[in-house]
Amino acid sequence: MNTSPLCEAGIGPEPSPLRRDLLRSTLAAGFAAAVSPIQASTAIQTGEAGLEAGTVQVPAGDRSIPAYRAAPAGRAGAPLLLVVQEIFGVHEYIRDVCRRLAHAGYCAVAPELYVRQGDPSTIADTSQIVSRIVSKVPDEQVLSDLDACVDWAGAHGADAGRVGITGFCWGGRIVWLYCAHLGAQGGAHADRLKAGVAWYGRLEGTADPLKPRHPIDVVGSLRAPVLGLYGAADPGIPIESIDRMKAALARAGGVAAKSQFVVYPGAGHAFHADYRPSYVPEAARDGWEKCLRWFQSNLG
Repeated sequence: MNTSPLCEAGIGPEPSPLRRDLLRSTLAAGFAAAVSPIQASTAIQTGEAGLEAGTVQVPAGDRSIPAYRAAPAGRAGAPLLLVVQEIFGVHEYIRDVCRRLAHAGYCAVAPELYVRQGDPSTIADTSQIVSRIVSKVPDEQVLSDLDACVDWAGAHGADAGRVGITGFCWGGRIVWLYCAHLGAQGGAHADRLKAGVAWYGRLEGTADPLKPRHPIDVVGSLRAPVLGLYGAADPGIPIESIDRMKAALARAGGVAAKSQFVVYPGAGHAFHADYRPSYVPEAARDGWEKCLRWFQSNLG
């Protein structure tokens, strides 16, 4: 299994037809049913050598929730990065992202944030995932579960005084919300949260009881700066929406004004998702480098 930096960035030799078939058969087992067929020629595989990686159970309110954790082996005190899933849940792509972050020196934890509403991994139709599961997930539940992950990771070797968060698509929206979230401890988590990186998360929307606020509504409450990585050709997040968010951040000043956007010309939604046809290698590579630099700058 190739785990070189070039492989992890999505750059490397094209697999042989035989290897491509083997990749397709092994990768498909770990990916959500709704994302089949997997683009095996580009799907990145990051190994566990030098890591402690696997599923853990995190006490969170009324239950324990499963999470995938990857961290440098034998190293206590690594900064903590919360990784927030796409709508497909914590499938192989999200687990691989955790391993990439762990190889960069972080303890990465990706909780299953739909566990109370259902399991998206076996549902083959994306619209059914949205209607049956995602539409029923309250923001407050998600934010509380992320708080629980901070507590758990701090008790299991991570540095919970240096916390960052990154997320993709559905998770990108959550990044903005979490960076404005005080937490149940009256601000304790907010003091520990140092930075966020939001990958093409929606910025605006209609309020409802489960989603009372959207990122543009919370800019004045941001307690950690966010790096937004977006595609200029994303039909679901038009440039006008990004421009409105930039203006709101500038008006808010303070921490909000330290947030930044990088918008990639020609890239659409999910340009970092190396297992899907939406993958744009150049934008994904540059975004990943900027993501790591953002966390290095803000978490050390």
